[in-house]
Amino acid sequence: MLTGLRPARQGLIVAALGTAQTVGWASSYYTPAVLAVPMAASFGLSPVWVFGAFSMALVVSAMVGPWAGARIDRIGGRGVLMLSNLVFAAGLTVLAVAPTPVALFAGWAVVGLGMGMGLYEAAFATLAGIYGRAARGPITGITLIAGFASTLGWPLSGLMLAAWGWREACLGWALIHLCLALPLNALLPKGTERRAPAATDSLADSPAYSPAASPDDSPDGPPAGPPAGPSADPPTDPPANSPTDPTSSPPPPRYALWLLAFVFAATWFNSTAMAAHLPGLLHAAGASTAVAIAAGALIGPAQVAARVLEFGLLRRFHPLASARLAASAHPVAAVCLVAFGGPAAYVFALLHGAGNGILTIAKGTLPLALFGAAGYGARLGWLNAPARVLQAAAPLIFGAALAAWGVQAVWLTAGVGVLATVALFLLRHR
Repeated sequence: MLTGLRPARQGLIVAALGTAQTVGWASSYYTPAVLAVPMAASFGLSPVWVFGAFSMALVVSAMVGPWAGARIDRIGGRGVLMLSNLVFAAGLTVLAVAPTPVALFAGWAVVGLGMGMGLYEAAFATLAGIYGRAARGPITGITLIAGFASTLGWPLSGLMLAAWGWREACLGWALIHLCLALPLNALLPKGTERRAPAATDSLADSPAYSPAASPDDSPDGPPAGPPAGPSADPPTDPPANSPTDPTSSPPPPRYALWLLAFVFAATWFNSTAMAAHLPGLLHAAGASTAVAIAAGALIGPAQVAARVLEFGLLRRFHPLASARLAASAHPVAAVCLVAFGGPAAYVFALLHGAGNGILTIAKGTLPLALFGAAGYGARLGWLNAPARVLQAAAPLIFGAALAAWGVQAVWLTAGVGVLATVALFLLRHR
């Protein structure tokens, strides 16, 4: 863990990494919503093919995630994140010059490679390598900034599309990666220099997790965890600590890893399904088109507001507490929507957005609090791999349910949310 990182330096790291993450999400995850239709039309294809290529990119990101995490465990995140900007730029350039649908799919595959190396999982692993268990605050900080990726990305993509065309919009995003995100990631500390761990590093053992009262918040940086190993093996066999280290902890129990992987997959499924079909769901519930769009616009602010709450009040509790609360928000929202119809559209959007905002943070803080910093990057990559695959299928699955059942399709995501909540209650502090 890097030493001598004072609060001003931490603020710079969070601001730089958060801004780079905003570029990464805006140029990949949020581009199909604006560019898929003109992209498909230029090849004489249905937009379904472009969304299919994007789903393939998500699968590619799931495959490369464990490797990227293990690499960050070994050498730190600076080099991996900088490389991701180059890969993003290359993939977007391939999209911009693609002469055939095959080349279009190839471009999305390269973008997927960049997603696996450069989005939240890689950023969280980078912060864990710098701050150890005290990374919860910085993780929340970058998600606060990157929470505006759609708010900024969709209009910017739309402006470039209107002014130049979709190919030039892809080139524009490639240049933003090279001229903005790459230099920002270059500001991150080099390597993963660590000092001896302190006994207080095992703060997740306490039922009430309070970083504000922890010695990890000293101005000179938190005590470090044990060094991560170089292996990219599955998380059931994480890199072992030195046998002579008195703070060594045993490998995480297999059932806990499976439960957490299920939680991540379930919540990503719901998040992606709502991102693709929220206006249609609210319209099926009886909301007008104008109300459905207005309610959907509340998702972003609700996510950011919930992350502010996580950064303040909820930060005093173990991440499991806030994750359980957040996972239950979508099922409660679904009950309100079915019970009250269109008038509950705003309540549904606010509850779902708030829960999703906190769960995004939980994807980084829960593995850190439950299993520690050793092997964190590789473990996070494996835990999120099923989520990426299920995320790729979510729009198709929920779209078919919505077409067949109307508003009653929300019981599908509500049931998934209930199962995720139950799984979180089965997890225990170590």
